[in-house]
Amino acid sequence: MKAKPTNDAGNPLLAACARLRFEPHDIAGQLDARGRYEVALAPEFPLSIKLFRYTSRKHTRGETWHERLELFVPLDGPVKFRMGDQTVALGRGDVLVVDNLKVHHVVDFPGFDTRAIVVSFRPEFVYSLGSPSGDYTFLLPFYSRTDRRPHVVRSDDVAAGALHASLADLLRAFFGADDWQFVQAGSKAFLLAVLYHLARRFRASDVLKWEFMRQQERSLRLKKLFDHIRDQYAEKLAVGAAARMVGMSPAAFAKAFKQVAGMTLLAYLNHARLGHAARLLRETDRSIADIAVSTGFSDQSYFDRRFKAAFGMPPNRFRTRPESVVPRPEPGIAGQGNGS
Repeated sequence: MKAKPTNDAGNPLLAACARLRFEPHDIAGQLDARGRYEVALAPEFPLSIKLFRYTSRKHTRGETWHERLELFVPLDGPVKFRMGDQTVALGRGDVLVVDNLKVHHVVDFPGFDTRAIVVSFRPEFVYSLGSPSGDYTFLLPFYSRTDRRPHVVRSDDVAAGALHASLADLLRAFFGADDWQFVQAGSKAFLLAVLYHLARRFRASDVLKWEFMRQQERSLRLKKLFDHIRDQYAEKLAVGAAARMVGMSPAAFAKAFKQVAGMTLLAYLNHARLGHAARLLRETDRSIADIAVSTGFSDQSYFDRRFKAAFGMPPNRFRTRPESVVPRPEPGIAGQGNGS
């Protein structure tokens, strides 16, 4: 069932954003030497809302992944959002539940220009040990993708009106002029309202509490490995070594990693390395040979082949091309279906 699209004048989300400032998505200066970008989240209030403007001319390329949970909302659209081996086409006002542990990034294309809201928070802000048992429901949209389809609420969906209204309330609370204690209280209250609408919308893929807890446990158990890859992505890492790092057998590790990350360890490493290489090609004058070695490839010819297989063009052409393209899936994960 779909509701009629609302016009701009009656859209609460656009109204809430009318006086807010959207910064160019230029985070290159905030990346460390390994391309790591961390959003500072206070332990007592682990919530962040970033307002970005993405354009073909100005946005930081490269793939990322993180433990924090995230919602992505384009205000003007369209947007192409890559997560693992899936590309999701988004329109204005669509709300995407990001698959946070899969390598992901916004894809460039000619004429790309949109504002976007990015809501990030740690799961323990909503549910942790000691929380009321029903609170795990708020996180189900992030952990219950049993059919591999990305969780997107389209702007013409019957659930979009209430979801946009709650997002608007969240923005007003977070960016309001209240005392800090009321900013915190209001932001959490309206974040829960947003998550409530998302949980109701995706109830068809609901899972039992124990299944949810198992998926969360898998993610937490692999956290040490994800931290290691984030910081040491250029180093060689065999399945056996990765399994030992998290205290699992190679077979159990391979299964758990694919369930959490959506791809094999080798594919994940290649995505991470190629994503960092793409950013360095666009944003530095370093030689291609230097970039190949610094991102973990044994020699430039091998790097050239892997890069062309992923991006459809060699690194030197990618560096000079006005717009980037959608990376292709790694061998072994193609044919698993595309996002919609």
